[in-house]
Amino acid sequence: MTTETAIGMATEPMPELAEAHMRGLLASLGLAAEYVRGSGDTLWWRTPDGDVPVVDFVGGYGSLMLGHNHPAIVERAWELLGEQVPVHAQFSYHPYANDLAGALNRILWREFDTDEPYSALFANTGAEAVEVALKHAEMDRGLRVAALASEIKDHLAAAGPDAQDLVRKVREHNDGRFDTPPVLLTLEGSFHGKLAGSVQLTHNPGYRLPFRGLAAQARFASPAEVAKVAEAERVVVLDLDVSGDRARIVERDLPVVAAFFVEPIQGEGGIHVLDAAVAAEIRAVADAGGFPVVVDEVQSGMGRTGRFFAASHVGLLGDYVVLAKALGGGIAKSSVLLVRRDRYLPDFELLHSSTFAKDAFSCHIGSRVVELLEAGDGAAYERATERGAALEGALRSVREQYPDVVADVRGRGLMLGLELHEQSAAAEPIGEFARTGLIGYLMAGYLLRAHRVRVFPTASAPHTLRFEPSILVSDAEIEQLRTALLAACAILREQDGMRLLPG
Repeated sequence: MTTETAIGMATEPMPELAEAHMRGLLASLGLAAEYVRGSGDTLWWRTPDGDVPVVDFVGGYGSLMLGHNHPAIVERAWELLGEQVPVHAQFSYHPYANDLAGALNRILWREFDTDEPYSALFANTGAEAVEVALKHAEMDRGLRVAALASEIKDHLAAAGPDAQDLVRKVREHNDGRFDTPPVLLTLEGSFHGKLAGSVQLTHNPGYRLPFRGLAAQARFASPAEVAKVAEAERVVVLDLDVSGDRARIVERDLPVVAAFFVEPIQGEGGIHVLDAAVAAEIRAVADAGGFPVVVDEVQSGMGRTGRFFAASHVGLLGDYVVLAKALGGGIAKSSVLLVRRDRYLPDFELLHSSTFAKDAFSCHIGSRVVELLEAGDGAAYERATERGAALEGALRSVREQYPDVVADVRGRGLMLGLELHEQSAAAEPIGEFARTGLIGYLMAGYLLRAHRVRVFPTASAPHTLRFEPSILVSDAEIEQLRTALLAACAILREQDGMRLLPG
């Protein structure tokens, strides 16, 4: 659709200027739908024949834990707008931010059986909160490097005349090593955002490599090689032990790894649930290396898995925890980084800021979201578990009928994935779409047009369809999805790819 603008007395068509290339791709896949209204798990698609309801299983990529325009959240938003709460009151006291941080702390203490406070640093998006974590972790690492360098310098200065040969050896070995750039650790299949720093933690080379020169580099570990990858980044500097009668050279580990980032459930990597044994090894490796574990709960957190923190299922208490998406209740743009008090750097608050972070509107909305999730002794978490089981049962029934088409169903709660078997060698046009990484989007276009069901693949595993509806999703909506998937699987089995194409 073109936009028209009046120039003088004439009306000329305005070219497509807002991501026109993406608009063309969506049109080719039959996904260029304009949605004009949303409620619960339903979006209304504007068509020439009127607005058509579509069941939304994308759920804002995990943002809509409580559905589109939840009445209690909308009511709170109107109240805040009516009260004219300030959005731009930077560099002032924000008690509402402290209230939200306190509520998040109380839930964390309950789910992880701890009482250590976590300081909160607010941001606007998940990727921005990950960037805040990157900066804080690197500031911490830099301080540890500086402290080690100062300690070694003092030891060398204290060495007597008989130890000067050893002093020279230490200095020669250490020359330039304290300038070793930081390294970040994460798992293969990870996704932590697409900003300049966070994209380096995203395993998909298509997203990461074009911007490789902009930020600290990550090392990607398979679940079986967490300790091996961490050990490979070890850099040794030398120190002089002058505590005894004779000076001697000793090895010290230089802090090179800034942090280990991990998702309790990999969202964009194909909906892979973190194994408890791998979580324990990540914790052990980080403790041994003295660097923090950053648990990315951007997509998995806020009750989606049946608990507020998905990491609590595997007992992984992060030193840092990132929350976003559902924190805004589908209305506000909000995120937060929680940092364990004994790792928190108060001076970081003087070095980092964000114009829209920690404002009254988003903090009050976040508090209302937490209240809704915690109401009725956590009835929302029970609902997520029960609705997730119903949805998973439907997906597994599809796999049972089409085991030659569906390779796997996995996930937890209302964060589920259905993986298709590889289709690269299939008849055209199915094979072509599979080879170009668009098979999941081709399926999504068909499901939307033919069955009024909205589904997308995961970004880095496009053969895996994701399902992240709200806790309000009904049996009828789940059955509508099941029927649609059965029809799509039948088309793949029959290799009748033309039926998947728009038009």
